[in-house]
Amino acid sequence: MDILKIKAVVFDCDGVMFDTAVANRKYYDEVLQAFGKPKLNEEQFINVHMMTVKEAIDYLFPGKDDLSDVYDSLKTIGYHKFIQYMSMEKGLKELLVKLKENGYIRGIATNRTNTMEKVLEDFHLEGYFEVVMTAAKVKKPKPDPEQLLLIMEKFNLQPDEILFIGDSEYDCQAAASAKSKFVAFKNSALTADFNVNSMDEIAGILQINQ
Repeated sequence: MDILKIKAVVFDCDGVMFDTAVANRKYYDEVLQAFGKPKLNEEQFINVHMMTVKEAIDYLFPGKDDLSDVYDSLKTIGYHKFIQYMSMEKGLKELLVKLKENGYIRGIATNRTNTMEKVLEDFHLEGYFEVVMTAAKVKKPKPDPEQLLLIMEKFNLQPDEILFIGDSEYDCQAAASAKSKFVAFKNSALTADFNVNSMDEIAGILQINQ
């Protein structure tokens, strides 16, 4: 793999930029409890962590034809109050600064829909990314490669000029379909060009960790 070809570094949000496990669990637990359902079990948690909100609701309420009351409940509950339970990955800001200093395009490709902007605002990360792709901006969210393909189109990039950092099977599949380079973050079970456990290791791959 020719690291010198890389021009853009694209991050998944949940599980990469942020540890969102507590926030997401609390959010979906509250939704389930509003309808008298038990809290997420481990299998459900792993699955909803990768999914868009729509996919997660379809998955958590199987066989329910009319989900309008669930979506009304989502509006009432809101996600913003759960952002306080998210924690930013150590070294993220420092890596983003180094990436800019070294001329890389910085991007996000996430299955979040309408909460990404608020997350960036709350953690003072506005202006740290040249492109933010969410599930709301594409016809098909991950594992479809559309988010990565649109980033390539926007910046006139070839697949091997993108390094995508993700932590889930959805991320792995999106990268494979887009033919981009893939870094598995804190998930050694994924097939990847690199497996890392820290932001420093990403800087090391790109040889910008001086």
